[in-house]
Amino acid sequence: MDFHVSLAGKGDLSARIYRELLEAILDGRLRPGERLPPTRELAQRLQVSRTTVTDAYERLTAEGFLVGRVGAGTFVTDQPVKPASRVVAGRGRGVARPRRLWESVAGPSADEVLPYDFQLGVPDGRLFPLEAWRRLVSRELRTRVVHPARYAEPAGHPGLRAAIARYVGVSRSVLAGAEDVLVTQGAQQALDVIGRVLVDPGDVVALEEPGYSPARRLFQSLGARVAAVPVDDEGLDVTAIPAKARLVYTTPSHQFPLGTPMSLARRTALLAWAERHDAVIIEDDYDSEFRFSDRPLQPLQSIDRSGRVVYVGSFSKIMLPMLRLGFLVAPPSLAPALRTAKQLTDMYGDLVTQGALAQFIEEGLLARHIRKATREYAARHELIITTLRRDFGWLDVVPSTAGLHLCARTAFDPRELVARARGAGVGVQALADFCAGTPQHGIVIGYGGIQVRQIPEGLRRLHEAYRPG
Repeated sequence: MDFHVSLAGKGDLSARIYRELLEAILDGRLRPGERLPPTRELAQRLQVSRTTVTDAYERLTAEGFLVGRVGAGTFVTDQPVKPASRVVAGRGRGVARPRRLWESVAGPSADEVLPYDFQLGVPDGRLFPLEAWRRLVSRELRTRVVHPARYAEPAGHPGLRAAIARYVGVSRSVLAGAEDVLVTQGAQQALDVIGRVLVDPGDVVALEEPGYSPARRLFQSLGARVAAVPVDDEGLDVTAIPAKARLVYTTPSHQFPLGTPMSLARRTALLAWAERHDAVIIEDDYDSEFRFSDRPLQPLQSIDRSGRVVYVGSFSKIMLPMLRLGFLVAPPSLAPALRTAKQLTDMYGDLVTQGALAQFIEEGLLARHIRKATREYAARHELIITTLRRDFGWLDVVPSTAGLHLCARTAFDPRELVARARGAGVGVQALADFCAGTPQHGIVIGYGGIQVRQIPEGLRRLHEAYRPG
């Protein structure tokens, strides 16, 4: 066999051998009836185990590209195989293309882990009670729990829905029963389900500016026209919401990314606006558990008297992002459609994880974890605030008393500063990254995933990256 197998590239060795052989067959470099070397010989040639080569041969044989003949060896099938036409991605008349709107929707960016990473929205996994969580997951995996196997309720594990209703009622003053709760795989899926139910292509969706860019991209992907509504010291400027807006997305408890809460006057005005314009409000309460001083204002949902608010929450920042657990609390008029949309999206979620979380809440472990984590995050918040106000005269810290990040405004565009800091191993974000329109000047600093002992050095390097114009 003149064909050369290359193991360059990434992935499982057996899969790479399989791909090389398959391409050679499709390209005609391995001809019908041609004999392949014995697995032992090819394994020695490639310096891999014989099992690795055997697995690749067996897969190609099962798919009909190779045939084994007892006592003779392994051969390329005599059946004609149509050579693959090589088309460069993005060229040619027959290339599959996404809908045109996806050309304007920004894709995800790769996360680079830095030595001093003040990344946003990342909790400290070291604080999570993993042993307790493992015990609860093991309990849920017992035979009596998973048998008989059947499709489950799209709205989520009944015990978890009840536990969430009680939890948000006590901790956040949200008015809800189990029947109002729909469990999702994180807040992002909750937004997707809401958008599917409420947004037609061309509808106007109002978002805070600056604001949560994944929500903006999601609604754009549904064909919505996203309107940026400015935020000031009291929160979303209700007077600037377009009259045609069908949906308003807001983060009133801890505005993302500025960190300021929405005033009671603005909350009342927003609810009145929604009722006048027959609109729905998404209240994203993404991290208000971590509050360091005064109690939060009443959520919009609890003072809503016309059924206009869908309350969205997430356990990803409270516990671990990898668990992908969130929820929404819907008014009765929307609950059936949201449940159906959730079923069409993914049928239902991971019942083992959901059942474990129900027990985690009921046993008081979530409340205990939040108390412990809040003390830790409060110390980091205080250290950063104190250092910025003492040593960073060119920053104007935006007051905040909750969450996993803070914002500081600058009189200059800090994007070059952010790039220089990244080169020094320090990760912060420019406020402009959260703006859809005119960029605002400032930096956003997360402290959930960085340890207290790393903060002084990280801030020192950030300060060194500053070069006054």
